[in-house]
Amino acid sequence: MQLFNYDHWNNQLPALSSEYKGASPYPHIVLENFLNPEVLNECVREFDQLNEGDGWINYVHYNENKAGLNNLDRLPASIKRTVNELNSPAFLEFLSTLTGIKGLMKDDHLEGGGIHQSKRGGYLNIHADFTVHPHHRHWQRRVNVLVYLNHDWEEEWGGKLELWDTQMQACEKKVLPIFNRCVIFNTDADSYHGHPEPTTCPEDRHRRSIALYYYTEENQPFRRATHYMVRPGEDKKKFMVKLDNTMVAVYTEIKGMLGSNDKIISKVLRFFSRKK
Repeated sequence: MQLFNYDHWNNQLPALSSEYKGASPYPHIVLENFLNPEVLNECVREFDQLNEGDGWINYVHYNENKAGLNNLDRLPASIKRTVNELNSPAFLEFLSTLTGIKGLMKDDHLEGGGIHQSKRGGYLNIHADFTVHPHHRHWQRRVNVLVYLNHDWEEEWGGKLELWDTQMQACEKKVLPIFNRCVIFNTDADSYHGHPEPTTCPEDRHRRSIALYYYTEENQPFRRATHYMVRPGEDKKKFMVKLDNTMVAVYTEIKGMLGSNDKIISKVLRFFSRKK
C-alpha cells in the first residue's frame, strides 16, 4: 500500500513550488489529502492506544501546553512507517524541489518533533523555531512538515495554526488542523507561527499531528533558541514571555553541550511556569 503518491504530487510540483515560494507571510503551502488515508487512519488508531506516560515529553510552561513523543523506537508501526517515509530520500527530493532548498537532511532523532498532541486548553504561543539542531552545530533548520490527524475537528474548538507576518503586526493565515491536511513552511528566524488560543475541544478529544523538521549543513549557521513573541495588545505578557525565552535559550545551550533531552527542560520550565 503506497503511503505517498509520488506520481500525483510530482506531476504538480512546478505549480506547487511556485505557490510555495510566492506565499505570504513567508514561503509555505497547505496540501489536502496528503497521504494515504487508510494508513493515516491506522495512525489515529495507534495514537488512541498510546500510553501517555510511556516516553512522552510534557511541554508545559508559560508559552506552551502540549505533549510530544520523539523516540522513533517507541512509535507504533504505522506512525513509524509514516515518519520513515517522510524522511526517505524520495520525499526529501520532493521537498527540496517544492521549497527550492537544496541539500535538505532528515533528523533521525526527531529533535522537538515526532508526534504531538494537546488536550482541551492546549496552546502554543506565537514563536519562531530554534534555528540550529542542538546536537549538530552546523545543521541549520530550514523546513517544517506538519501532518494533522484530527477527524471531524470543529472550527469552534480552535487550535488553528496561525502564520504571522515577519513584523508581528498581524496574523495573515489560519489553518484548521483537520485530518490529512499537511502544512509545509520555511523555518526562518522570523517565520512566526503557533496556535496561541487554548483549544476548547471536548475532554475526550485531542489536537494531534506528526511533525518533522529538515536541515541543511552550513559553515556558519544562524543560532537562536525557540523565540516566543507577544501579539499586539499583549503588553502584560511581555515579562513572562521574555523570562521563558531566557530559560529556553539557556537550556538549549546546556542541552547541546551535555547531550541532555527535552524531558529535563519540560520539568524545569514547568517549575518556573508555576511561579508566574
